[in-house]
Amino acid sequence: MKAPSGPEEVRRPASDIRVFASSCTLHGLGHVFGPGDLTLRRGMWATAMLLSLATFLYQVAGRVRYYGEFHHETTLDERESRQLVFPAVTLCNINPLRRSHLTPNDLHWAGPALLGLDPAEHVAFLRALGRPPAPPGFMPSPTFDMAQLYTRAGHSLEDMLLDCRYRGQPCGPENFTVIFTRMGQCYTFNSGAQGTELLTTTKGGAGNGLEVMLDVQQEEYLPVWKDTEDTPFEVGIRVQIHSQEEPPIIDQLGFGAAPGYQTFVSCQQQQLSYLPPPWGDCSSKSLNPDFEQEPSDPLGSPSPSPPYSLTGCRLACEARYLARKCGCRMMHMPGGAPVCSPQQYKDCANPTLDAMLRKDTCTCPNPCAVTRYAKELSMVRIPSRSAARYLARKFNRSEAYIAENVLVLDIFFEALNYETVEQKKAYEVSELLGDIGGQMGLFIGASLLTILEILDYLCEVFRDRVLGYFWRQRRSQRHSSTNLLQEGLAGHGTHVPHFGLGPRPPTPPCAPAKTLSASHRTCYLVTRL
Repeated sequence: MKAPSGPEEVRRPASDIRVFASSCTLHGLGHVFGPGDLTLRRGMWATAMLLSLATFLYQVAGRVRYYGEFHHETTLDERESRQLVFPAVTLCNINPLRRSHLTPNDLHWAGPALLGLDPAEHVAFLRALGRPPAPPGFMPSPTFDMAQLYTRAGHSLEDMLLDCRYRGQPCGPENFTVIFTRMGQCYTFNSGAQGTELLTTTKGGAGNGLEVMLDVQQEEYLPVWKDTEDTPFEVGIRVQIHSQEEPPIIDQLGFGAAPGYQTFVSCQQQQLSYLPPPWGDCSSKSLNPDFEQEPSDPLGSPSPSPPYSLTGCRLACEARYLARKCGCRMMHMPGGAPVCSPQQYKDCANPTLDAMLRKDTCTCPNPCAVTRYAKELSMVRIPSRSAARYLARKFNRSEAYIAENVLVLDIFFEALNYETVEQKKAYEVSELLGDIGGQMGLFIGASLLTILEILDYLCEVFRDRVLGYFWRQRRSQRHSSTNLLQEGLAGHGTHVPHFGLGPRPPTPPCAPAKTLSASHRTCYLVTRL
C-alpha cells in the first residue's frame, strides 16, 4: 500500500514550533523555523531576528527606566477671567503696644520680656510715658495673659482707619478680622473667616480694589529705651497680601508702607500646581500643631482641619517645637498648648524660635495647589500743601500731624488675567506604551495581537507537553490493567462459554476446580463466562 497523502497525512500538533511559525505574525519567524534543513539563509534570518530582538529589549529597558525616574516638567501659561477673588490683606502697625494703655502691672509682668526693662527702671519708664508711677502698696495681679495685653494695648483699627473704600464703595472696621501675629494684634481684610462671602472684582486698575487711609499714631509709639533685637526704629504699617487659605507671616513676608506717602500695589494672581510623590514633593495633609494628640470627640465628629498651606505647616511645626521645648506656645500660634507667660517668652520661646528659624528646622513640602500674588509697588508723596489744610480740618489735626502720621494704601489687580504655573508628568503611561509599541513594530514587526498569539502558543505547549504527559501516563496505566485482565481470562481457556444451539452443559462448581485461581473475583468471572 502507498503511504497516506493529502488530507490523510498525519497533521502536526499545534504545539509544534513549525506550525506556530508558519501562522504567527511575528516577522522572520517563519524563515527561521520553516520546513527544510539548516541552511545559511536560515542562519542569517536567525541572526537578524536575535539582533532585532536584543535592540528592541534594550530600547524598552531604557524607556521603562526613564519612566521609573518620574520626571516632571513645568508649564507657564497666562489666562483671562471675567472676575477674580480679591486677596486677603493683613495690616499691622509696626508699634505693637500703645504707650497710653500700659499700666504698672503690665510693666511688672511684660517689661523685662518685651521692653528689656529692669524692675528699677519702671518708674523712669513710666515717667517717659507720661504716666504716674505705681501707687504705694502696689500689688501685681496673680496671673497675666499676653493675648489680653495686646488686645487692650494694641492699636485699634477704629482709631487708625480714617477712610476705607472697596471698588468705590465705603467699608469699615466691620470688614476686617482681628488676627494675632508675631507683631501683635493685626487686622485682615476679606479673610473669609466664619463663612463670610469673599469679595471679587470685575475690573483691573487703581480704584477697583481696596483703598484705605490710615493713621499710624506716632504719639502712641513706645520710647526706645534700650537697643534690643526686637526694638523697632521705623514707623508705618506692615502689609501682607495672601490667599484666604494661607495664614499671614507678616514679620517675614510683609512689606512696609510709610506715612506721608500713597503706596500703589499692583497685583497679579499666580496659581501654582505641584505634583505629589513620586513625581514631586507636594502634600495636602495638614500638620497637627499639638505635640500630643488630643482625645477624639466621643460623638465621632472630628474638628475640620484647615487647608494645607506652606505657612500653616511652618506655624504648626513651630508650635509643636515650642510645646516640646518650652511647654507653651506663642499667642499667634495654633494648637491647644497654653500661651507662654512673659517670662517664658523671654527665657525660652523667643530664643528657641529664633534659633529654630536660623537652623531651618521645619521642613514643609509645597502644597499641591497654592495661590500667590506678584506685586509691583510705586509711591507718591501726600498730602500736597492744599490737601494738608483740608485733611487737617477734616480730621481735626495739625498739618504737621497729617504729614507725619497719615498714609494711603491702594491695592488692586493690574488686569483680570492670571498666571498658571503647573507641574506635569513628563512621561505618561500612554507615552510609554506608545514607545514600546513603536519599537516593537520597528524592530520585530510585532503588535499586541502578536503577544496574544505567543501566549496562545505557550498554552498549547503546556497542554500538549505537560498535561499530555500526565494523560499518557494515566492511559498507559489503564491499558496495563486491561492487559492483565485479558491475560487472566486467557489462562482459563477450557471454560469457554457454550455458543452451540444445544442445551448448555452444566458448569462445574468453581470451588472443586483445581485449575482455577484462588481469587474469588476470577472465579466469579469464569463462572459467568
